[in-house]
Amino acid sequence: MKAHRATDNTEKSSVRSVVEKPSVSSVKSSVASVVPQLAQRYANEIVPLLQKRFGYRNRLAVPRLTKIVVNVGCGEAAHEAKVLEEAQRDTALITGQRPIITRAKTAISNFKIKEGDPVGCKVTLRRRRMHEFFERLIVMVLPRVRDFRGLSSQGFDQGGNYSFGIQDKTIFPELRLDEVHYPLGMDVTFVTTANTVQEARALLEAYGLPLEKGRTG
Repeated sequence: MKAHRATDNTEKSSVRSVVEKPSVSSVKSSVASVVPQLAQRYANEIVPLLQKRFGYRNRLAVPRLTKIVVNVGCGEAAHEAKVLEEAQRDTALITGQRPIITRAKTAISNFKIKEGDPVGCKVTLRRRRMHEFFERLIVMVLPRVRDFRGLSSQGFDQGGNYSFGIQDKTIFPELRLDEVHYPLGMDVTFVTTANTVQEARALLEAYGLPLEKGRTG
């Protein structure tokens, strides 16, 4: 009888080990190991494309996207806490990252804003979250803009960065319309290592960012 019980216990433990759920850490590591599609596109397609177009001899010289900054300004936040709370909540839902509060660097008497008053929030996305946000922006968000014909080509600066504004945050599918009470917009900035506007535009267009045809300024 004792021998049979020992055998039964051994079988039960082996069954438990087979059906045991994976640990949270193992799940997180497996998810983190999945490379975002846009990151793969950059390594496999964009780098060779830009090398050929601009004549870079070294792959490391090819411009790359380093971060995306999402900034939500809400001047009323200095006087009404609910506005800032909603801006933080919605920005976190949209980007998948908790935003930080931005504060006024100088006083603005016309808006009754003092130095140090909260005026909005922002998120700086890098690596995985940057690529995931970029992909959602291209595939799901911008196509929902009414009469969309491409982003303005005038948003480039001489540092190789590109910025554009979104007037209506409800185009992001992560938000529920019945929970949006303050129609705040946002500014999105792509920070790159490009040395010229032409290189920056070529990089972002290769990613799939829909820029309108016309002169870049």
